[in-house]
Amino acid sequence: MPSRKFADGEVVRGRWPGSSLYYEVEILSHNGKSQLYTVKYKDGTELELKENDIKPLTSFKQRKSGSTSSSPSRRRGSRGSRGSRSRSRSRSPGRTPKSARRSASASHQADIKETRREILEVKLTPLVLKPFGNNINIYNGDREPVERNEKRNDMPRKNSQERFILSQEGSYMSTQYSLRPRREEIKLKEIDSKEEKLITKGPSSLRTFEMTTPQRKDLEFGGVPGVSLIMLGLPVFLFLLLLMCKQNDPSLLNFPPPVSALYDLWETRVCGVYLLWFFVQALFYLLPIGKVVEGTPLTDGRRLKYRLNGFYAFILTSIAIGMSLFWGVDLHYVYEHFLQFALAATVFSVVLSIYLYARSWKASRDELSPASSGNAVYDFFIGRELNPRIGTFDLKYFCELRPGLIGWVVINLVMLLAEMKVQKRAAPSLAMILVNSFQLLYVVDALWNEEALLTTMDIIHDGFGFMLAFGDLVWVPFVYSLQAFYLVSHPHDMSWPVASLIIALKLCGYVIFRCANSQKNAFRKNPTDPKLAHLKTIHTSTGKNLLVSGWWGFVRHPNYLGDLIMALAWSLPCGFNHILPYFYVIYFTVLLVHREARDEHHCRKKYGLAWERYCQRVPCRIFPYIY
Repeated sequence: MPSRKFADGEVVRGRWPGSSLYYEVEILSHNGKSQLYTVKYKDGTELELKENDIKPLTSFKQRKSGSTSSSPSRRRGSRGSRGSRSRSRSRSPGRTPKSARRSASASHQADIKETRREILEVKLTPLVLKPFGNNINIYNGDREPVERNEKRNDMPRKNSQERFILSQEGSYMSTQYSLRPRREEIKLKEIDSKEEKLITKGPSSLRTFEMTTPQRKDLEFGGVPGVSLIMLGLPVFLFLLLLMCKQNDPSLLNFPPPVSALYDLWETRVCGVYLLWFFVQALFYLLPIGKVVEGTPLTDGRRLKYRLNGFYAFILTSIAIGMSLFWGVDLHYVYEHFLQFALAATVFSVVLSIYLYARSWKASRDELSPASSGNAVYDFFIGRELNPRIGTFDLKYFCELRPGLIGWVVINLVMLLAEMKVQKRAAPSLAMILVNSFQLLYVVDALWNEEALLTTMDIIHDGFGFMLAFGDLVWVPFVYSLQAFYLVSHPHDMSWPVASLIIALKLCGYVIFRCANSQKNAFRKNPTDPKLAHLKTIHTSTGKNLLVSGWWGFVRHPNYLGDLIMALAWSLPCGFNHILPYFYVIYFTVLLVHREARDEHHCRKKYGLAWERYCQRVPCRIFPYIY
């Protein structure tokens, strides 16, 4: 086992993670297994550092205490120059020989170059370590990409503090440890200021170095081939699912279903109805009702404002649907033209994606998504622009909750009325009531807790492209309503004892889902809340804390676990005659496992060693005691 270099209690200098600056720290302990030192900074911050990030105090030049070279004599000459001149100008015995002066001058010029190199190293190195976007950050010596994650709501504020510290540190290093005469220091500062202007190209001395956005090498979803297959395959797969639901026997033996009906899918009237629905929801979004909140900080320090009126939009939509039924509007038209509506939504999402990609080229670099890569196909899928807005109208935020999510509830209601008409029932079946009730609770909960959406990966990391446009406007309303669509043509009678067990399962999943999300959101808003004092945390180098108790000490993603339990409860009322109603559970499991892997990848790079400690404390990912 390698021997340790520094002893406990020793005062040394430790490099601050994410910069090339060293501060005085005290060695607290040493982990022989990981070979990491636990150090304490003067402000009380405790971090774990590698040995090569720690330097002894003697390795730093004390510029005030100085060396015994030419500088002390120059300082004496500088201090006594006026007095010596007033006494005599011809005191040759006190003068230094020319050879000595040349030697001192040469040594001094070399020392100036060394100081200039050190100052540039201190001042310029942090400029390229911009902790945002697609640039790099350094955690304990390891290069790691940084992205806007759910737990970094105060990053720009921290960034501005770091810039201030770096600026002050440059002044601190050049005064406390300087061996140069004041005249030489002024010249060096002038040279440094000119070079910084060339680098920053801006009027502000604190402006960070703007680098061209590098192309990401670790593309997700299988890279360009994967996203191409997804964009081409998902619409086709969607229509195959809907066609199978209309079959009398939608088993795998009858796959694929007849596609002759696909030729009659386009109807202009259906497209007009869909556009009317979309713009009515946009009108509700623009209404000046509901509170306005700020989102997570952006790379330039701005915080966009969002109006939370999704629940009001749902109430207004419910009133409009109720009035339509009262006036005799036949909602069965939606069921009869369900595939046509799906096609209209698909075409609209593609057109919207093209518009979003085209307008993203006018956006500044700070407005681009950290998930963008520079590849046209991948960026069309993942989205280039993070928050595309038309004035104050946020396109991504609007599509996340409004047209698709509220449309999902409306489609379920249409299927309930269609079941009564097709099966000639006086009342909907118990299975249809359960499916409608369960999914209605889920949507209402999402709209009521609308503010929680602002800290999700969709909002703070992924751009707005085909992935979210198709997912929000097409996949959610037309696939998530698959159970209700299935029950219209394939009724399933169930007893109340079985229904009670399914209701209990649904409530269990909902309690886990809601309590976990509420605990997480409360901790993000105010980590010092006395109500959360009982929760245990792990401190990270980013200034954030990771929860390791409560719901988040049970598994790493308790909200995902609750989501999957609820998804199973949605499908059970459809019985076990076919696997088709359980497609949502299978798809949702794959989706959440993949999403958990993305979260794991991002958090491991963001939090480094702290995340490894967190994984040791909470080993289970989604399902307890599985992996």
